[in-house]
Amino acid sequence: MRVEEHGAEGLGVEERVREVFARAGAEGALHAMRVDAPGGDDVSVAADTPVAISSVFKVLLVLEFARQAAAGQLDPRERVLVTDAHRLGGWGTAGCVDDVEISLRDLAYFALTVSDNSAADILLSRVGLDTVGMLARELGLTRTRIVGGPREALASMLDDVGARTAEEFATRYRALSDEGKRRLGVLDPRRANAGTPREVTRLLDLIWRDAAGPPEACARVRELMGRQVFRHRLTSGFPDDVRIAAKTGTLPGLHIEAGVVRWPEGDTYAVAVFARSRAMVADLTRVDAAIGTAARIAVDSLRSGAGHPRQPV
Repeated sequence: MRVEEHGAEGLGVEERVREVFARAGAEGALHAMRVDAPGGDDVSVAADTPVAISSVFKVLLVLEFARQAAAGQLDPRERVLVTDAHRLGGWGTAGCVDDVEISLRDLAYFALTVSDNSAADILLSRVGLDTVGMLARELGLTRTRIVGGPREALASMLDDVGARTAEEFATRYRALSDEGKRRLGVLDPRRANAGTPREVTRLLDLIWRDAAGPPEACARVRELMGRQVFRHRLTSGFPDDVRIAAKTGTLPGLHIEAGVVRWPEGDTYAVAVFARSRAMVADLTRVDAAIGTAARIAVDSLRSGAGHPRQPV
């Protein structure tokens, strides 16, 4: 969908973004800013509203891993065995049938490129949950809270519906009303890993400016985000010659992508988009496309100078 198809004459940027999500059957929160432009304009749509960040937390996790590797606190080549006890379902090692021997740095690769839940779970146990939370505070992300990894999220979902296994959860989840599904703890920013769209873009801005840790650690996160395999959200809104490095997050009714958009001439923008769909499912093409369209509207407005003066952070 092209940007110009989604906005009535005279509507402001925020109204156009809200319209895009309304047409897709969702409500959205968004923040966009130019990277490395102190005091520059931004686009904000409910950007300071607390939101569950789902797998976007893996950016902060891998950043902490890369910082510890750069400091010599761990060996990124250290090998671990991913067994049945580690498998949480999904992509990468999380969905393998057989045991996998793999290095820590390749777990970081899988955590960001295919959102591997088992890889993230093992990395989190290696670098420390408290340490990741301390990193958020060090970077000034005062409204970002990390309470656990994929294993804790899965346990929360099972507990919320009174299930003991993934199979039992699937059966009980299908029987819930949409309102019951919306009460799951993983969707509640008061109970899950949480932040705000504005703090997510701040994190990306710091990483892209080598201000979130040693340059080699920031570069590693940028590289891995640039290799993400999922191309159906932010990427869908931009031309082929625009480079996008991003991280998705997905839960039933919650569709997220945060990333950095770089135009051929070098202009670079951080964007975080959170969409809550009325339908409580994890796969909605129209909502995914709306994320790309909303991001394009926001970035185009910043490129044209139509954004708002950025709030101090």
